[in-house]
Amino acid sequence: MTIETGQRDTILVVDDTPDTLGFLTDALEHANYTVLVATDGASAIKLLAHVTPDLILMDAVMPAMDGFETCRNIKADASLAYLPVIFMTGLSDTEHVVLGLEAGGVDYVSKPIVVDELLARIRVHLANARIANRARTALDATGGFLLAATEGGRLLWCTPQAEKRLANAIENFSVRSFTIPAVKSISVNGRQLTFNFLSRTGPEEYLYRLTETGGGQEEAFLQQYLSLTSREAEVLIWIARGKSNRDISEILNISPRTVNKHLEQIFTKLGVENRASAAALAVGALAMRA
Repeated sequence: MTIETGQRDTILVVDDTPDTLGFLTDALEHANYTVLVATDGASAIKLLAHVTPDLILMDAVMPAMDGFETCRNIKADASLAYLPVIFMTGLSDTEHVVLGLEAGGVDYVSKPIVVDELLARIRVHLANARIANRARTALDATGGFLLAATEGGRLLWCTPQAEKRLANAIENFSVRSFTIPAVKSISVNGRQLTFNFLSRTGPEEYLYRLTETGGGQEEAFLQQYLSLTSREAEVLIWIARGKSNRDISEILNISPRTVNKHLEQIFTKLGVENRASAAALAVGALAMRA
């Protein structure tokens, strides 16, 4: 028995057989799901441009674009890649099962379909998808510069903050087409974008933190965060990078004596007694920004 919750999950059924569509529509609606229907892969992709379901039931064997190719097209869209796809197929041999999973499917059911088994699998994958979506929403809300990509670097999703940082640095940036370079770093207009690997979060999902240096970004942050002048922030950045006073004087084209005067002001404002403590404060502050 399905409990009424006030919000029904939406399931897209993609199948070219009218009898199967009718059978599944009746069974899913009886289980309190909202059902969308597409009779081929191209129609499914077109429909997904306007509405996003909670789960997709995909027939594996269809004319023109089969279910495997349709699934690969869906997963190539970063905004849809998280959607769980369950394949429906009479092809139960290992080769086709593997093909479905490699295309991005989370599960498969064999035809003729057993309704109770199908509904059980749907409930499990909807629950898993909700957990993943809550985690992604929490990441979005925390302000983290986080993103996920495949092993090959294809971007799957990113938080709004990471997307904004990439868009500000890269002309014509698109989540759908962006790939993290193998060297995990990009230099653009004096800015250095670095993709720091954090953990593997799924069979084909790797989590990264995006950091940015150069272009005056760090200096501007420290100036505001630590209530420094622009020049003091510049001096502190180079202190945090391990440079000596003489090095800093050459980099900023000021005398070593002037560097010392700025350091005295920095120590006073930060409430520290030496350059090591000042550098530690700067590094800690920049870690919060990243």
